[in-house]
Amino acid sequence: MKLVIAIIKPSRLEEVRQALNSLDIHGMTVTEVKGYGRQKGHSEIYRGTEYAVHFLPKLKIEIAVDDAVSDAVATAIRDSAQTGRIGDGKIFVLDLEAVTRIRTGETGAAAL
Repeated sequence: MKLVIAIIKPSRLEEVRQALNSLDIHGMTVTEVKGYGRQKGHSEIYRGTEYAVHFLPKLKIEIAVDDAVSDAVATAIRDSAQTGRIGDGKIFVLDLEAVTRIRTGETGAAAL
């Protein structure tokens, strides 16, 4: 099993969700986060005063999947979240040691 974590622009969430649904992936956790990478934030002007915004709003998507579909999930996220501009995000794929469904007690791939 794998845990796929993606940091994406908030405006791309619906495209990512649709791409994952087409792969029959329906469960995900989405968290609003802030951060920066190479873009290092930006400046905004509010009421005539310039402010440096160091942390930009992003979304963190976490999806637990079977090993066999992890590459397809990562590719679907990349293709649907990509705008070609700096700040598109990152995708991390980690090994997932154990999963337990609390309601039924199922473990492993059956709990996904």
